[in-house]
Amino acid sequence: MYLIFDTETTGLPKRWDAPLTDSENWPRCIQIAWQIHDSKGGLVTHQDYLIQPEDFTIPFDSEQIHGISTALAMAEGVSLSTVLADFQKALDGVHYIVGHNVSFDRNIMGAEFLRAGLSDPLEEKPVIDTCTEETAQLCQLPGGRGGKFKLPTLGELYHFLFQQSFEEAHNATADVEATSRAFLELIRQDKLHPQVLTSAELVAELKAHPHAFKLIGLQHQNLKEASKKLKKEVSPSTPQQTGNIEEGILTEASFVHLHNHSQFSVLQATSRISQLVEAAAMYKMPAVALTDHANLMGAFHFIKALNAYNKEAEQKIKPIIGCEFYVCEDHLDKTRRDDGYQIVFLAKNKTGYHNLAKLTSAAYVSGFYYVPRIDRELIKQYKEDLIVLMTGSGARKIGADFGEIIPTINETEYKVVIDSANTNKLEILDAATLQSIATRLIPESGIITAVNKSLKFNGESEVNDFYTISNNNDG
Repeated sequence: MYLIFDTETTGLPKRWDAPLTDSENWPRCIQIAWQIHDSKGGLVTHQDYLIQPEDFTIPFDSEQIHGISTALAMAEGVSLSTVLADFQKALDGVHYIVGHNVSFDRNIMGAEFLRAGLSDPLEEKPVIDTCTEETAQLCQLPGGRGGKFKLPTLGELYHFLFQQSFEEAHNATADVEATSRAFLELIRQDKLHPQVLTSAELVAELKAHPHAFKLIGLQHQNLKEASKKLKKEVSPSTPQQTGNIEEGILTEASFVHLHNHSQFSVLQATSRISQLVEAAAMYKMPAVALTDHANLMGAFHFIKALNAYNKEAEQKIKPIIGCEFYVCEDHLDKTRRDDGYQIVFLAKNKTGYHNLAKLTSAAYVSGFYYVPRIDRELIKQYKEDLIVLMTGSGARKIGADFGEIIPTINETEYKVVIDSANTNKLEILDAATLQSIATRLIPESGIITAVNKSLKFNGESEVNDFYTISNNNDG
């Protein structure tokens, strides 16, 4: 008996070699599907579940891949405990577990069992993978490491076997159906020889199958369309969250871009400092920030250019110095690559600027490994008078470590961490489902406050992360 399964998750692990007990490293399972086939290849049963998120949300980037939103999982999913109980029963009745790149799915479910305080039943089961060097030799696709053929995707393997296209649906039910057919056909054609199948008798009945295996004919839900439909049904009756900001002030709000890169973000941006100043002046911004990757090399030129502009300008532009850092677990660890998360820091004043300089120095002097990196301990040491902009997974990973940062993060939405005049702490402002976050500077208080409104450049909505400014000053 073979159990072929697949999962959809909240993302990828940060470390592939981390133990399954490292629950922060391994993503959460939000969909699982499996099929059980007998020794002749016949379908015994199939099952699939969406899983309700418990104490987490589904990141926007992951939703874009598989289409499963937090709202859809909550509306149509079942509890993780129910899924684990049913999956355990299914595992008890089979001899082998099968999948395409199955080690990933196996680890995801193993971590879920351990999170629930249960033993990992997958440890006891022999594993058969259809994504191996053997199938790479069959498909002979260029691009592998060391001049070898690359490991085939499920779609590539499916096309090789059946001369039919199969676009990975990133729906576990569709992927399992295709994987099952591919596995059975590989065995039938004697093109896959897993080490766990130690005897020819174990696969004799599959090899005796008179013709190619067929799909079992499942109907697969379009998860992206289901999520879109649910959002349309919910949004009319759900008031937009605006934090403590009243709707009335938005219509007259001026805007400040707090996430801009210049040519000093080497090989990543082309914007010249002069272009940045010209664009800010054109759109009558009261301030503008420079946040190059891990360095402050453009800061002097940025301040100089704005000071020169302000001497002649009627409306002054306030320069804001910042830096986008690579924040990893341990900036001194060079045994493995860990680029971490990219987080934007802004200097509130001169002390904040000095702390940015210390962080950039540490990133290059002691933390450079592929990229200049810092870690949370360095941030704790040099956090004084810094303002932090955060989005998604970076906020979830970094935010909970600091008393100044509220750890409740919804990764499906943009977040801004702002400085509060009342508490002198960093707070998170929910920007709901807006495509971009524009910011408003209140000169009299010196506080940077986020407002829920998209900035328009020539009629096009832009997110506030700029790498290039064209000759006509479009963002």
